[in-house]
Amino acid sequence: MASIKDVAAEAGVSVATVSRVLNDHPSVSADARTRVLAAVETLGYRPNAVARSLRTDQTHTLGLVISDVMNPYFTELARSVEEEARALGYSVIIGNADERPDLQDHHVRTLLDRRIDGLLVSPTDGGSPLMLEAARAGTPMVFVDRWIPGVDVPVVRADGQAAVRDLVAHLHGLGHRRLAIIAGPAATTTGRERVEAFREALAAYGLELPDAYIGQGDFQAESGRLVTEGFLDLAEPPEVVFAADNLMALGALDAVRARGLRVPDDLALAAFDDIRWFVHTDPPVTAIAQPTGELGRAAVRALVDRIEGRPGQSVTLPARLVVRRSCGENPTPVQRSTT
Repeated sequence: MASIKDVAAEAGVSVATVSRVLNDHPSVSADARTRVLAAVETLGYRPNAVARSLRTDQTHTLGLVISDVMNPYFTELARSVEEEARALGYSVIIGNADERPDLQDHHVRTLLDRRIDGLLVSPTDGGSPLMLEAARAGTPMVFVDRWIPGVDVPVVRADGQAAVRDLVAHLHGLGHRRLAIIAGPAATTTGRERVEAFREALAAYGLELPDAYIGQGDFQAESGRLVTEGFLDLAEPPEVVFAADNLMALGALDAVRARGLRVPDDLALAAFDDIRWFVHTDPPVTAIAQPTGELGRAAVRALVDRIEGRPGQSVTLPARLVVRRSCGENPTPVQRSTT
């Protein structure tokens, strides 16, 4: 493997000149720059990224801590983050919190120890003192999808309130009156926000959301199954279950089928967080789609702005309702989500 000394010898310049060219220093002549770059190409020289980071105090690496890598929403989010980061000259190290605050903080601590340039986090809860400490220490950071109130960093998220209103209007138009929700963890902003949006949308039609129709989930499929079983055991089960994320919706679907029942004949089903699989279920699932790819790209741009000394801006994008056939809709051509 060629060294920087080999490049200097090939180009007929000093090691210091090679170093200046590789660090894009303006004091190098055009002729010397051309010879150095030609030597780098000829010898296949690759600069030592670790050594360079020690000199420049930058690693051109971003950290991404997502809530659950098994959730298709976060998988798609991570992909868009990695693609945008690569386009801007950064690499990404990903940590999976598995919806556990302790594991989230472990990954955050590890990434900071590795001297990443900036951090993207989708928090598993709102009570991490480590996140507040990192923000106060000046670590470039952006929250994506979820956020922690009181931590002053940009937030890139989707606003699902209008889409939830559209969903409730759609369900009301189909004649449904008993609507239940499988909620996400109350410790997360998205968990609380979706329940409140659902409650407010119901109130607009004079409908209540009784405690019996609020099931506490954890954004995992098993919780969706257990909550739905509880709904089905009620003396007056709901007509519709709205799952506040895609995995809990799949768990709800499993619970219905395990009873020998059918969606939507025996229980209608809708979900927050559209996924590609929903067009292949029987019936295809009506869902609220977030602009996942756009969120990931916007989050990276906001973080790079902060790293490079520009003010990173919060971004809020609209979610939208995708109507399919899981709530008793008439068969129509399937609308495919773009996320």
